[in-house]
Amino acid sequence: MSTLLLLLLLSNSCRLGQSMSREEKLKLRNQVVEMFDHAYSNYMDHAYPADELMPLTCRGRVRGQEPSRGDVDDALGKFSLTLIDTLDTLVLLNKTTEFEEAVRRVLRDVRLDNDIVVSVFETNIRVLGGLLGGHSMAVMLKDTGYHMQWYQDELLHMAKDVGLRLLPAFNTSSGLPYPRVNLKHGLRSPESRTGTETDTCTACAGTIILEFAALSRFTGDPVFEVHARRALDFLWEKRQRNSNLVGTTINIHSGEWVRRDSGVGAGIDSYYEYLLKAYILLGDDLFLQRFNIHYASIMKYISQPPLLLDVHIHKPLLPARTWMDSLLAFFPGLQVLKGDIRPAIETHEMLYQVTKKHNFLPEAFTTDFRVHWAQHPLRPEFAESTYFLYKATKDPYYLEVGRTVLDNLNRFARVPCGFAAMKDVRTGSHEDRMDSFFLAEMFKYLFLLFAEEEDLTFNVEDYIFTTEAHLLPLSLSTAPHAPSPANATVQAPSLPHLSAYVKSLWSEEELDDSNFDWTCPNTRLLFPDPAFPRNLRDPIRSAVDKSCPRPAIHREPGIGRPPLRAQDFMANNPDHLELLRRMGVSLIHLKDGRVQLVQHATQAVSAVAAEDGMRFMQEMMELSSQQQKEQLPPRAVQIVSHPFFGRVVLTSGPAQFGTDLSKSITGVRGFVTVAEPYSGCAELSNAAFVQGRIALLQRGQCMFAEKARHIMKAGAIGGIVIDDNEGSSSDTAPLFQMAGDGRNTDDVTLPLLFLFYKEGNILLEALKEYREVEVLLSDKARDRASIFKGEPLPGILLESRRDVQEEEEDCSTDQTSPVPAATLDQSHVRTVEQDESASHNEEVTPEEDVGPAIKRNPEPEEEPEVDKDSSRKSVEAMMADWREDLEAFQQMEDEL
Repeated sequence: MSTLLLLLLLSNSCRLGQSMSREEKLKLRNQVVEMFDHAYSNYMDHAYPADELMPLTCRGRVRGQEPSRGDVDDALGKFSLTLIDTLDTLVLLNKTTEFEEAVRRVLRDVRLDNDIVVSVFETNIRVLGGLLGGHSMAVMLKDTGYHMQWYQDELLHMAKDVGLRLLPAFNTSSGLPYPRVNLKHGLRSPESRTGTETDTCTACAGTIILEFAALSRFTGDPVFEVHARRALDFLWEKRQRNSNLVGTTINIHSGEWVRRDSGVGAGIDSYYEYLLKAYILLGDDLFLQRFNIHYASIMKYISQPPLLLDVHIHKPLLPARTWMDSLLAFFPGLQVLKGDIRPAIETHEMLYQVTKKHNFLPEAFTTDFRVHWAQHPLRPEFAESTYFLYKATKDPYYLEVGRTVLDNLNRFARVPCGFAAMKDVRTGSHEDRMDSFFLAEMFKYLFLLFAEEEDLTFNVEDYIFTTEAHLLPLSLSTAPHAPSPANATVQAPSLPHLSAYVKSLWSEEELDDSNFDWTCPNTRLLFPDPAFPRNLRDPIRSAVDKSCPRPAIHREPGIGRPPLRAQDFMANNPDHLELLRRMGVSLIHLKDGRVQLVQHATQAVSAVAAEDGMRFMQEMMELSSQQQKEQLPPRAVQIVSHPFFGRVVLTSGPAQFGTDLSKSITGVRGFVTVAEPYSGCAELSNAAFVQGRIALLQRGQCMFAEKARHIMKAGAIGGIVIDDNEGSSSDTAPLFQMAGDGRNTDDVTLPLLFLFYKEGNILLEALKEYREVEVLLSDKARDRASIFKGEPLPGILLESRRDVQEEEEDCSTDQTSPVPAATLDQSHVRTVEQDESASHNEEVTPEEDVGPAIKRNPEPEEEPEVDKDSSRKSVEAMMADWREDLEAFQQMEDEL
């Protein structure tokens, strides 16, 4: 068996170095078409006219009918997004009959005047770009004389309608667009429900020029190109002048950088892409000048081959993070267009090795190629760069890379109703999601990778791909257009953007080195040795595939054991504390109960111990960063008695031990009582009152597991630990999982949840106001009908401290705040802490805040009444806090 395996491996290795036969390429090309048919037909059969397909449940995703996913849903506008995004893919894959039918459907069924708030960026690249790409294909087919003879620019008219609906977003003093706009009402009107945002991402404002300029040149109306150029000009002016880098998020009014980290991934990526492609499509050398300046800084500060790491724009030698996101996978393809092939090969190979390690590119991964964010929404950027590198090098290696992409999609993402995004690349679990870009981009690049020239019905070299892979004709460079600020008159390159050369803008006599910034090299001359690309790839493959074993070092007497690893550290373990001391690591206890770790190498007992300490600190920082971004679902504490009767839900953090509420259908329901002692760190003196109830405990003084054992002994059915750090709230601090005490915690069989101070105080105030308060501990909020199943919805309060029956006040009056976009079960747990009195590592401030702790139960039900005299003061105070929380949450959502 081992011999056979070795032969298979040798055979595969040999195949990587050989050219692929036309028959094999044809087989793979046909496989791409079959996979596209599977995805497209299931969308049309099960989802159309909805925006997207939900492939696990075989139905369409309609915004407002499914739980909100936050900003992700801003791409959905009830305009059959996937069909529009797929139009030019149909033509590229030689499906002209299906294309003609799809165009008729779009013209017949799609409405653009929907009262819905959408992302300006996503609507531009997907809808406007899709309509323009569809128009380009329709005109091309009509010119052949065989198809679309009835077509009279209808898609172009729709595209202009979309452009006009996006234009109000550009009504700012800076020219940068608002991130969102209402398709029907525009901005700032009472009906628009948007227009109050202050920030946008750089890519969101800088990825407009291709679509808007194409729209202007197709229609002859310069207004769109003027606005897109103005936004780009403003971003250029606001670059950091010393580093020539841009930040990730910018204030659309003042131009101040809100997030000053800079990279080539999420938030910035397509800004750089559109500078280069705007030169290729429009011929204005101003765009190329700006791109070259940016690119030089990227290669100086961000590129650490094969890695691409974010830096701070004001201190570009200072890394901003130790992980990379998957959106940067487009960058090797952009480097091919630039003509910088060597770093493109190196970065692409690193991405390929990460893909082979995890089957897909995780949404984010660390510098040692471990998973940072585990999702993979079937992004096409890696396939895009694979195609560009194959076009540039003709190296058959990239055909084998494409084969790997195909195989992994079929093996791990294919489901009966399409292809499902990966919820976790480590476990292979799926998410009920198939984004429109999967059909718009993935199958284009894979088809072109394996197709021969005779397989294409048109010359793809006559077009440029937008960031959504929509096809815009290079002939637009000669159309009437808005002048650039510099009144540049240079026309677009006459040779296609993917050919081996781009014509120089100077005469052949001008041969100084600076001119090479304006040309793409002939890759046949760049790689005279066929083994050269392989020689670039091999070291990178080894770096990812091979582990780096720790060298055997003679350790000083008294240690004699492996060094302490961050994942094993327990803050209450005396042996661990002694090891830290020997490594020169000290603990600083912070006011909120956490600890900060600081290393002083000079205080270590030896050079070896100092090295161990440095490694421990690096591991701890990475572990903390990973845990803060860990996306685990929070739990819900739902107040099902007075004063809210199920309408208010408090977001809580789970424990790593005890009952797993995600596996409980009913949750745990009971009345709450305060434990005595409140810390829960000793045997309870009020055990008789705690028995059969849910105990309230204060954080601090002992381990979480110890608290759980004490209330279990008293007969509690559950526990809620409330933070002792006054003012803490889940809208300003990440939730965390409560860890055990280093011992076996299988004996803990009740659920234990954690509330920050602000949320816990809501529960305590309710308990002060009323004698009995009942809560439901569960994995997510339950609708009131299911909570009170089999009994009338409560309209009368239970006995209060005054021993009178009081009617509940309507909780949906004007005192309440609007319901936030995200529902409770869409929140995420970010951090793991090992005990509540001393955290196990230095906390790293997360880049994003989680949503507010309080979510209104969305189920509309009959509203009971409450006695105004008994509870108005307490309720009004809590409502004021909620309004403040929800306003902060809404502002945070607007800024993302």
